Amino acid sequence: MATQKLYAGAKLREMRQRLELTQKDFAAKLGVSLPYLNQMENNNRPVSTTVVLALAQEFGMDVTELSAGDSERLVSDMREAMADPVFADDAPPLADLRLTASNAPALARAFLSLHRAYRQTHERLASLDEALGREDARIQASPWEEVRDFFHYCDNYIDAVDHAAERFASTSDIRAAAIAELERGGITVRQTEMEGLRHYDGEARVLHLSNRSAPQTQLFQMLLQVALLRQNTLLEATLDFAKFQSEEARSIAKIGLANYFAGAALMPYTRFLDAAQACRHDLELLSIRFGASIEQIAHRLSTLQRPGAKGLPFFFVRVDQAGTITKRHSATRLQFARFGGACPLWNVHRAFETPGRFLRQLAETPDGVRYISLARDVSKPGGSYGAPVRRYAIALGCEVRHADALVYADNLDVSNDSAYEPIGISCRICERKDCHQRSVPPLERRLTINTDQRGVLPYEVS
Repeated sequence: MATQKLYAGAKLREMRQRLELTQKDFAAKLGVSLPYLNQMENNNRPVSTTVVLALAQEFGMDVTELSAGDSERLVSDMREAMADPVFADDAPPLADLRLTASNAPALARAFLSLHRAYRQTHERLASLDEALGREDARIQASPWEEVRDFFHYCDNYIDAVDHAAERFASTSDIRAAAIAELERGGITVRQTEMEGLRHYDGEARVLHLSNRSAPQTQLFQMLLQVALLRQNTLLEATLDFAKFQSEEARSIAKIGLANYFAGAALMPYTRFLDAAQACRHDLELLSIRFGASIEQIAHRLSTLQRPGAKGLPFFFVRVDQAGTITKRHSATRLQFARFGGACPLWNVHRAFETPGRFLRQLAETPDGVRYISLARDVSKPGGSYGAPVRRYAIALGCEVRHADALVYADNLDVSNDSAYEPIGISCRICERKDCHQRSVPPLERRLTINTDQRGVLPYEVS
């Protein structure tokens, strides 16, 4: 098999600018000529082996980052944006999108921001009470989407917060450490009969935890409060770096960072990575060992992207019973729809039918990449009779080339082509012509309508 050439011009340019080096100085440190560096930065030439070694030796760079940038995510996000009917007659070919993502990532992000603003304006015009009834109505990114994109493009890994949590969790009794840290701040922890999970009374300096919650949930909420009160300087510095457009987005992100700290303290990076590799990523064993829920374990596995010590590249997603994606992250080439639901052929939707069981699926996306997908329902009881139960399903998976490192791949016939089920991202950008679950036609295909016959679909995809 021919070796794939590595084009990483944007990464090289970003690194040089971060180091505040001229092209001439950067070329000298890499041991190449100035014209050669210029051609690499503009993706006219691939990154040579000499440059890869120099980046590692001279700058201590994790060279795997060269091929694991934002390009695939940007291409996926732009393709979904291009599925908007407004682009029906002017959608650029996939090759142009890939060229933009690799050579001009800032332009790609600006386009996505512009499309998001357009889409929100369109939604507001459809809602007259908001579009016409408010004088202060203005176009800006949804706070939820802005925060989601922040974590998305950080690979769901926040290095400073993760290291701080790992240092905090150096003790053998994390629960005692959390209580002691809160008490050092003059905060008393009490279990209370209450509807919610956590309530902090700032005046009385009392942290109330619901006595209906499971012990691991109570611990997670204590660690979250530790982050908010005892790691505030670190969280605020991270938020300053992110430069959110609104206070709402900043506040949402702060809760997200506190949640991140709690998860990273409950499952410290190095210990968790070693344990995951030793048990071949058995979620139930990891859940018992670290006192965390199955969902928390699956989510943490998808964040193991520390430079120089990366774990298995997983995707993780959570959907509700309507099929709407409520959490998503992918360290793989598989990217999820930014809006709406996931492909109905994906096993995550079937998890609701088999509560308490893990479902395994061999799946193939339209680009020919094959995955192992693990799905399971997760229910969150209300804590009392008659209280509503929140039901979700989660999926965790990786490319099939990592099958040996995954216990759930045992006894699966990964070499059998017919064992793989075809899945996609969303119907508008899925190019499969014979999908029996298609809801709308694919954007980049012509349709043939025959009034004299009807198949599974009322049209044929050319």
